[in-house]
Amino acid sequence: MRKILLILMVLSSSVLCAQTSDSLMVAHLRTRGVKIYDGNSVDFLKTGHDKFEDLFEAVREAKSFIHLEYFNFRNDSIAGLLFHLLAQKAAEGVEVRALYDAFGNSSNNQPIKRQMHDSINALGIKLVKFDPIRFPWVNHIIPRDHRKIVVIDGRIAYTGGMNVADYYIVGIPEIGDWHDMHMHLEGPVVNGLHEIFCRMWRMATGERLRGEKYFPTYIPSCDNLRLAIIDRHTYQTPDAIRDMFAEMLNTAQHKVLLINPYFVPTHRVRKALKKAIDRGVDVQILLSAKSDIPLTPEASHYVGNNLAKRGAKVYLYHGGFHHTKIMMVDDLYCTVGSSNMDARSLRCDYEVNTLIFSKEKTKELTDLFNEQLKSSTKMEKGYWGTRTAGKKFQGWFGNLLTPFL
Repeated sequence: MRKILLILMVLSSSVLCAQTSDSLMVAHLRTRGVKIYDGNSVDFLKTGHDKFEDLFEAVREAKSFIHLEYFNFRNDSIAGLLFHLLAQKAAEGVEVRALYDAFGNSSNNQPIKRQMHDSINALGIKLVKFDPIRFPWVNHIIPRDHRKIVVIDGRIAYTGGMNVADYYIVGIPEIGDWHDMHMHLEGPVVNGLHEIFCRMWRMATGERLRGEKYFPTYIPSCDNLRLAIIDRHTYQTPDAIRDMFAEMLNTAQHKVLLINPYFVPTHRVRKALKKAIDRGVDVQILLSAKSDIPLTPEASHYVGNNLAKRGAKVYLYHGGFHHTKIMMVDDLYCTVGSSNMDARSLRCDYEVNTLIFSKEKTKELTDLFNEQLKSSTKMEKGYWGTRTAGKKFQGWFGNLLTPFL
């Protein structure tokens, strides 16, 4: 009897070891009730120029509706071109709905002001501000809508890390080129992203969008990729994104590559990173040497330095600012999304990430990661000792503020 039990234990262990990280992740998602979408196509848009060129062309060809959800539309030339094009489509009878976050708008240095907002609405565009900030203001700090989603005619969707701003194309003088990642999606996953938009639109306006017009039953796609959408409401709790990152790290077997701009992970994600390093996973992290937000780079470097001392390979990117939010696991699957690795994204805000179960697409992002290493330096042993006392304090203090950043 003992021999039989021993054989069963060995067989069970072998089966578990034989499971790959992508299959483990799919199984985990299914236990959580997450819908898996088969039969999709994904095109990565790796520059602002690529994103807006692709998006504008799709907008020009829209026949029924154009729905946009962004953290902010910066009041500059690219937003002006977009709203001009949207107004043309509205004049043709295309329904245009656009949602932007009130805090995201007020926090950028060229916001949409009331007069511009009203003039855009007068052009036939239903422009709505999500959760307007009113007295006593503090009530509106969290959660904010940090997503970036566009759905056109129920056949094309866009999502990723880019808002609408010139600097995605021309950069910012203080920090140089602005790097980010977006996606053009087709297939059944479009309806999944549209459900998220429609939920937020109803929260903001009370209008319910349903039916075949908005959710077509058949959507053609070019490839046959398997995708999953993770957002704040995926498990009906706000911890879905945090759970996704932690599970990706906990089931990784060989390699994890990640780029994230505001890298001050919450305890659960940081613990998963440490466990992955300790069990021999090749963890590589690309951080920006500069940031658009004060204190954040020093806090990120503090966390990165501690992980480097534990065994991770941490790199500092010097070719501008990386606002990219991607993670690749075992060369098998990857995620692209709006979520930063900080408490605000992982605990509070409305975010959306797409999981892509494809070796080919994961390799495409891995090649991008490796290309970016050419403009990076490795955080070697003793790096923290080269920092000034002020920078060290900022990093230490920023790390203490992890629950609030």
